[in-house]
Parts: sequence; C-alpha cells; structure tokens
Amino acid sequence: MIEGYRIEQGALRQAPVDQSTVWLGIAPDDSERSTLQQRLGISAQTLDASLDPDEVARIEIRPDHLFLIWKRPESFDGRAFNVSSFGVVLSEQRLAVICASHSLLYGLNQAAEMSSPLDVLMALLDESVHHYLGHLRVVKQVARELQQRFTGPLDNQHLMQMYSLSESLVYYVNAIHSNGAVLSLLRSHGQKHGFGPDQLTALNDLIIENDQSYQQARIHAQVFANLIEARGNLANNGMNLALRNLTLINVVFLPLNLIAGIGGMSEYSMMTAGTPWWVSFPALLAGMALLGGGMAVALKRMAW
Repeated sequence: MIEGYRIEQGALRQAPVDQSTVWLGIAPDDSERSTLQQRLGISAQTLDASLDPDEVARIEIRPDHLFLIWKRPESFDGRAFNVSSFGVVLSEQRLAVICASHSLLYGLNQAAEMSSPLDVLMALLDESVHHYLGHLRVVKQVARELQQRFTGPLDNQHLMQMYSLSESLVYYVNAIHSNGAVLSLLRSHGQKHGFGPDQLTALNDLIIENDQSYQQARIHAQVFANLIEARGNLANNGMNLALRNLTLINVVFLPLNLIAGIGGMSEYSMMTAGTPWWVSFPALLAGMALLGGGMAVALKRMAW
C-alpha cells in the first residue's frame, strides 16, 4: 500500500500521491514496487533492504539523495521486545519511507512544527528514540517484579520471560548502537550540506538521547544477565542445602543401624559364647573404632 502526505500548517496531512512530498510504502506489492521505482527512482535493492527486518542500520550518501536504514522498536507483545527495520530515501523535495508492517507517520501529527521533508525525517527519528526510552522503562519495571519473586519459587513461565527479555535487550543494545552511528553520520552530512541550525540542534539532542538509551539498555542487559546467573546460583544453593540435609539424616541413622546390626548378630554371639557379653561386644566396638580411625587417617593422607 502506498500513502501520500504533504505538509500543511506544520503538520502532515494525507493527500493524493501525485501532490505528496512524503510517500509511505507499507509492504508494497510488485505493482507498487514498480511505481516506487519509476516515480521516485528507488532501486529494487533499496526496497529489499528497507523491508528486511534483519538489515543493519546504516546510511548511504548519494549525489541526489540520502538513503538510510533505521532500527525501530516494535510494540511490546507481553513476552519480548522486538526490533524491526525501515528504510528512508530523502531528497530535497521528497521523503519516501518504506516499512514492512504498519504506518510510522500516524503519531507524528503531534510532533514539533514541520516545514520540509527533512523535518519529517527528524520527527520520525525522534519518535523512534523516545519509543526506545519508553520500552526501557517497562523493562526496568519487569526487572523489579522478577527480583521481588526471587524470594519464592519461580515457575517456567517467569523463567522463560526472563530469558526472552534478556535476549531482547541484546538486540536493543545492537540496534541502538547502530542507530547512533547513523545519527552521527547524518549530522556530519548536515554540517557539510547546509542543514539549518535548528535541525543540527535537533540532531545533537537526538544523539544525546540515543546515547542515554544505549547506556540504559546496556545496564538493563547486564542486570538481566546477573539475574539469570543469580537464579542459577540460588538453584544450586538450594540443591546443596537439600543434599546437606539428606547427608545429615544418613549420618544420624547410620550409627543406629550399626548398633541394631551388631545387637542382632547371632553368629558373633555364637563365636563369643565362652566370653562374657560385656567383654566381647566392647571389644568389637573398639575394633570397629580402630578400623574407622585408620580409614579416616588414610583418606586424609590421600587428600593431602
């Protein structure tokens, strides 16, 4: 689907494609791809890169236009935070945005005053950076809830949620870092090609906010890695305590079983029939003590 917009009174208004300065291609089919290639001169390779969710964020400077791939966070589905890509082709008179699933421009009407396609691009990037920051606040809240559950048993659902969030944060860190490189190159290009002071200031603010979100994502990723490691240590500690308790039970009952076994040995009573019991049985116990002590000394020497 191809949608057209133009800037009126500082905001985007939907308009016929022929009269539009901002084009939006949402998962274009073959005929729409052909239209984008013929009308805007967008190559097939550019379209494929824009619709590839695994494409790395980057920027390419061409003589007549600028092409960039941007990593944008998807809406939280309750299990994991996903990242998608979209492509932007910017020229002096027109901006073309190619995305795979949903419109990216509907939330820009409340943005700052826009007067050119470059301002639309800046508002689009600003919305994406703030989207990251909003998701990271949710991640922080989820981490606190999981930490509170550490005092009790965690079921498989919470463990899978922890692993999914940890994986999501790895992708977030990579996406935000690559977006930061795109912003730096865009600022360098703007300084050489006459971006306005307001636009350069907005770029600097975006770079700062993107760096802040990058640092937060790294911290949260480290926190979840520590939580997973701590959960494993707690599980191992619980297993060690259980084995310790079982060992203590065995240590308590082994002497009792030994005494019961000795008292019930009819063969020993037969062999020591001519000896008083108060002599034969202490002698047996003394012999077993000497044997046990010898084994303990031998084991200590082997350990040394």
